[in-house]
Amino acid sequence: MVDRRHLAAAVVIGAVVSLGTFLIAARIFAATVAVPDVGRAYAMLVGLLGCVLSGVICAKLFPPKREVVESASDPAWRLAAMQQLAGETGTIGRIEDLPPQVIAEMKELGLYELFASYDAEQNRPQATVTGA
Repeated sequence: MVDRRHLAAAVVIGAVVSLGTFLIAARIFAATVAVPDVGRAYAMLVGLLGCVLSGVICAKLFPPKREVVESASDPAWRLAAMQQLAGETGTIGRIEDLPPQVIAEMKELGLYELFASYDAEQNRPQATVTGA
């Protein structure tokens, strides 16, 4: 939910800072630049910097109020994603063929076990049924 007071304050801060920097820069550049159009263009650039500055000010004054909660995903969804990846590319490759840096990164992200188990499942010898 949006805090209306914070939103109103952020709008006022944004307008004052960005417009203020533009107007101040327009006066400075009008007195120092020979071509007025170039002075206005420079003033607009400074006004854009004022917009960024007002965003930084508002971010410091009004921290986010949302809480992001990570939840465990369904293993069946992961398996379906792996099968789709293998179907699109023909194979996902072998985990043993990866460079050590990639393996370390995958372990850090918690993806190594997923790919290793899928790789082991795909490379497991399939039992054949013969009729008598």
